[in-house]
Amino acid sequence: MSVLEQPVVRAHAKFVRMSPRKARLVAEHIRGRSVPEARTILAFTDRRAARVMEKVLSSAVANAEANHGLDGDELMIEGAYVDEGPVIKRWRPRARGRVARIHKPTCHITVRLVPAPEPLELPEKPKRRRRSPAKAADADAQA
Repeated sequence: MSVLEQPVVRAHAKFVRMSPRKARLVAEHIRGRSVPEARTILAFTDRRAARVMEKVLSSAVANAEANHGLDGDELMIEGAYVDEGPVIKRWRPRARGRVARIHKPTCHITVRLVPAPEPLELPEKPKRRRRSPAKAADADAQA
């Protein structure tokens, strides 16, 4: 692996019986965040998709720890996206011998993790000396 290459860890949940549109709302909350922060957000989210997203996230962390030897708390969510799965179609009887179609959507949830970038250490700025008003007046008088 080169210096610029980072290991990318993925986890999928396929054929989840949930609308992709509803699951995407939860995925937007955790995208780009650290794993501990995302776990906290998911724990306090009241949507049903948050429970599934939490399972996928913990699976991705377990993959990172077992397969790549990474620390789970030092990972960041590079991507969390939800794709459409097949739609299960059912029929419901209606009046006068007709039927109504019932769509039961499914979705595929994917979470991608990367190691968190280390914060850059910036060089310290030189401290400016504060002059007292009396010294400032003396310096102006001498000039």
